[in-house]
Amino acid sequence: MKLSREIKTGIIVVGGILLFIMGFSYLKSAPIFDNSKTFYAVYEHVGGLQPGTQVSINGFNVGKVNDIKFKDESGSLLVTFSVSDNFTFSRNSLAELYDTGIIGGKGIQIRPVFDGAPEAQSGDTLLTDTRPGLTELVQQKLTPLQQKIEGAFTNADTLLMNVNQILDDKTKNELRESIANLNKLMGSLQGSAGVLNELLQKNQGKLDSSLTNFSELSANFAQLSDSLNNAGLGRTMANLESTVSSLDKILANIQEGEGSMGKLMKDEALYANLNNASKQLDLLLQDFRLNPKRYVNVSVFGKKQKDYTLPENDPAENKEEP
Repeated sequence: MKLSREIKTGIIVVGGILLFIMGFSYLKSAPIFDNSKTFYAVYEHVGGLQPGTQVSINGFNVGKVNDIKFKDESGSLLVTFSVSDNFTFSRNSLAELYDTGIIGGKGIQIRPVFDGAPEAQSGDTLLTDTRPGLTELVQQKLTPLQQKIEGAFTNADTLLMNVNQILDDKTKNELRESIANLNKLMGSLQGSAGVLNELLQKNQGKLDSSLTNFSELSANFAQLSDSLNNAGLGRTMANLESTVSSLDKILANIQEGEGSMGKLMKDEALYANLNNASKQLDLLLQDFRLNPKRYVNVSVFGKKQKDYTLPENDPAENKEEP
């Protein structure tokens, strides 16, 4: 079947019209076949928001801004935007205007609310909110700081004026003299620093040698510490500590009168008995020295032993017993 020239021309014209409509819709960012919902939002200031800007929910793009126009004579702006049907939210959700970047640019994000209220329908006007941008935040923070700085400069100016009134000519002269003396002192310190620098330069070799010797001494000391540690000094100190602890326990027991040594030190009756025994032994030895025949009688060749005669002034008899 052959098409006539008129039919072909009509098909070409209709196709061109469709392509023109599709291209125009693409340039306006309004697709022909679109089943998204249309919502409205009213702002006092949009901060440079442009049609075609993306609309997001939780950072995900779900629509775009279609149109911006004045709502009434008060200057309020009516923003028309579309949102895909894939996500539903409450009629009480917020359409928040925020900065999309540091250097500028505005966007709209939906802050969905799930409070059981009726679902937002196409044509509804949502509640709005504006989140301050970086510039506004900086301005909010810097304004109080600026006021404080201005107040500080004002107070400093007042303080200087008061100081100028307090300082008379005599005080100013004294301050000048003090500053001059301070300059002299700084000059003297500078000269001393130069002398010290020269001294250090002259004795740099000796200082290097001293530091080297100190380094070697530190190394030797470290080796000595390692040697003592390897030789069991730690174990010896532990044993010594244990011995001292045991000695402390023994001395404590003696102090409390426990054991033979403790009883000897604490029992006064035992001390008296030992003292008496010592005196009796002393008398016995003295008597044995003065009267040996009383204790030893040796008979040579079977000679009859003589009876012992108690001498006069016997110290053992005259000695008072304790």
